[in-house]
Formats: sequence, structure tokens, C-alpha cells
Amino acid sequence: MTEEARNSEQQTGPALSVVGPGEGETIVLGTTRMRVLEDGSHTGHRLAIAESVLAPHTQGPPQHRHGRHDEGFYVLSGTVRFTVGDQDHDATTGTLVMVPPGTPHTFANLTDQPAVMLSTFTPDLYVQYFRDLQEVLADGRPLTPQANIDAMSHYASEPATDRA
Repeated sequence: MTEEARNSEQQTGPALSVVGPGEGETIVLGTTRMRVLEDGSHTGHRLAIAESVLAPHTQGPPQHRHGRHDEGFYVLSGTVRFTVGDQDHDATTGTLVMVPPGTPHTFANLTDQPAVMLSTFTPDLYVQYFRDLQEVLADGRPLTPQANIDAMSHYASEPATDRA
């Protein structure tokens, strides 16, 4: 392929995506408010990014593992407790937590202050999970641990029942 053809190919790719403050898709799941900044539609589905605000004393999902995607969490403010297997890690502002496929994990905000995280999903597979949970709530059903597990099962994720 010539350099000219390569440059032409790059110019016909997806358009630049800019999501300003207050923009993006909002998903509210109980005491957690998520703002989807990139759902994968501008990255060829290689990457999704969301900002999440966890209210004080917010429990996360049941401990689980993903079979097909990495998940990253960057704590923008506050403290988030990550539980990986039977180990707890308190991640404070400026901490990055990367969770590779197969690693059992969950998170919670156990403090009296809100916590804000930026999350990445590679590939973007898991964004639809949050939309599905929002639909559970919109249908008037409670967001139980079982509802979480049922939704996870559609996205190569499962509860980590064998953690030690």
C-alpha cells in the first residue's frame, strides 16, 4: 500500500468524538450515576469509557469476573474499596486499578463522601450491561444481586463463586 493510499484510508475513518461537560449518555443505577463518554461507536468497539459517581455507602455489584474484556478504574476523587478475591484495596484519588479477564473483583464506596471513577472497557462489550440494569429499574423490578448476575451472563461475565 502506498503512503498516499494509507493517508487516504485514515482520513475516511470515524470522525473525531468530543464529549463535553454534562454531555454523554446518563445511566442511573440506584445510588450510582454513570455518564457514558464513549460507548465504543467511535473506536471500532475497541474501547468504551464511563465516568461513575458512587454515593456514600454504595455497594457495588456481586464479585464477578469477565471472560472477554479488561476493565480499568481511575479514581478521580474519593476512595473506592476494590475487593479482588479475598483481598481489599482502598484506591484513593489518582489510583489506577486494572482488572484483566478472569480476575474476580467488585468495588464499593464505604466512605461518607462521594467517589468518582473513570472506567474503561476493552473491548466495549460491557457498556450494554449497564443499560440492561437501567432497564430492570425502569421496568419497576428491583436491582437485586440475581438481576446483576442475570445481566452479566449476556456479556461473558459470571459471579466469582469460587473465590478463596
